[in-house]
Amino acid sequence: MPHFRVVLVCLALLAGWSMPAIGSEASLSLADKATLQAAMQRHVDSQSVDGALLYLDPAGDVQALHPVTAHPMILSMGPHFVLCFDFRDAKGKDVPVDFYMAKKSMGYVVFHTAVADRKLLRQLMDSGRVRRVP
Repeated sequence: MPHFRVVLVCLALLAGWSMPAIGSEASLSLADKATLQAAMQRHVDSQSVDGALLYLDPAGDVQALHPVTAHPMILSMGPHFVLCFDFRDAKGKDVPVDFYMAKKSMGYVVFHTAVADRKLLRQLMDSGRVRRVP
């Protein structure tokens, strides 16, 4: 029986099938990537007030952050994803915002937003829990 499995794996590789390694995340299709990006954009739009994402900073002041650029890179965290977006504050300073997303039915939802705080994402990346989606 082990010989049969070896032959089957060899045939799969020759046929060009991709088999994700055990414990690794499979790559997303182009449609899934587009769906994730669209869900992030809808979230930003739905949370915006007069075109700005309002953010309560650590000093207790409300900051209006204006969207600039959505990053095309998608990161995976097990079954979840992290997408990044650049915003700009009233002084013109760039502010990174990371959106942590989960699959829900046929789409995706944001379950955590990290504003101007890359510490968590760096810790998750350094520990190997977050990886770039190919």
